[in-house]
Amino acid sequence: MEDKELIEKLKHAESRNFGFNLLVRKYQEKIYWHIRKMVIDHDDADDLVQDVFIKVYKNIDKFRADAQLYTWIYRIATNECLAFLNKKKRKFLLPIGDVEGELTAKLESSDYISGDEIQLKLQKALLKLPDKQRIVFNMKYYDEMKYEQIAEITDTSVGALKASYHHAVKKIEEIMTAD
Repeated sequence: MEDKELIEKLKHAESRNFGFNLLVRKYQEKIYWHIRKMVIDHDDADDLVQDVFIKVYKNIDKFRADAQLYTWIYRIATNECLAFLNKKKRKFLLPIGDVEGELTAKLESSDYISGDEIQLKLQKALLKLPDKQRIVFNMKYYDEMKYEQIAEITDTSVGALKASYHHAVKKIEEIMTAD
């Protein structure tokens, strides 16, 4: 179903629940993996996905059709990830390195992360990046989004995103070749 049809169903009371069900089915997996790459933990990602879709449901009337629906949902998911990570840092009064260490431990013990040694090394390198650089890298590298789409989601200029991605790639290269 096209996004336009989904939005129509969501905006009418009699078809809202059905439309929401279709929306969740269409975007849940993409949003889950977007969030999961940031928070690493499966349970945290599940909770955040639920929070994202609750916000979508409550705020669908505020959605302006000048943006694409998935862009709007990704923006909500990105903001939820950043808020979650910042809250985690404040809650435990942890410096960034300690949060990185905690996420690395979860990454290493996760049953949901599979892959070879190089993939695990890349994931650990990503955890060393600042949150916003990691988001840009994930969207560009894993989700294969265009800079224009990422700019819409993050409300950042294309030039700044290109610079962030370039810096992220350089840092990852340095980390990966250091060992």
